[in-house]
Amino acid sequence: MRMLTEEQVRAYLQRLGVAEAQPPSRAFLFELHRAHVERLPWETIDIFAGRPAAIDVRQSVELMTGGRSGYCFHLNGAFGALLRTLGYQVRWHRGGVQPKGEAPRINGFHLGMTVELPEEPPGERIWLVDVGLGDMPYEPLPMQFGDYAQGPLTYGLTASGEADNGWRLVHDPLGAFSGVDYAPDVVPGPGAFERQHEMYSTSADSPWINLFLVRQRHATGSNELRGCMWNRRGPQGMEATELRTMADWLGVLGDVFGEKLVRYSALEREALWNKTLALHETWKRAKGR
Repeated sequence: MRMLTEEQVRAYLQRLGVAEAQPPSRAFLFELHRAHVERLPWETIDIFAGRPAAIDVRQSVELMTGGRSGYCFHLNGAFGALLRTLGYQVRWHRGGVQPKGEAPRINGFHLGMTVELPEEPPGERIWLVDVGLGDMPYEPLPMQFGDYAQGPLTYGLTASGEADNGWRLVHDPLGAFSGVDYAPDVVPGPGAFERQHEMYSTSADSPWINLFLVRQRHATGSNELRGCMWNRRGPQGMEATELRTMADWLGVLGDVFGEKLVRYSALEREALWNKTLALHETWKRAKGR
């Protein structure tokens, strides 16, 4: 896999708010992970706009260094490339997200990642590193089965019933999905997921074609912008705010999620808002609101 240039590493770290590269360590891995989920949101914006970005590593890194973002194939693809360039031992895996009320699966519609730290003691050498789930862990999880509290959310790590020697991330009951199952087999990179990306990006059956969704984690909770609804989860529970104007919507996108819509002109941003508002009004009528 192509490594990042020194210029790309500097730009990526600058986007993360990290001053400089350090030798591989658990502490630096945690710092990078926290910065990534705070500053680079999981989002469906380009798919919603009908302008999906390719998932090859080169373009995914350009998204991150260019002030944009993406979803799991972009986020974990780019982050994995950064970590490898910094000297970490990275492995990509096929995964599958289990929506609430549906069965577990490993269908390749999620790109997962593990990182090995050979210098750490047994039990702390391999870590589940996933910055591509949106409603995701704030920090890496050790590949040891158990429960792990992070802010107001608790995650579980167990054996997967979907693949021999696979593992399952069990989400907090308050989370946006039930869990994620991962296969142990190593895949060469995001290019192995082109078929899944095409479905998510262009198919009428994609859940993201008509859903404007941006998610971000932080130390004490998470933020989600779903259409015109800004949902904030923290220690005191969930708070929802309806954004009724384009100015408020763009303000939350920029101030909370760091998403400035740099790829879009003023007219295109207005078109995105109008589409989002129309779908929001349809949703409200369906709910009798």
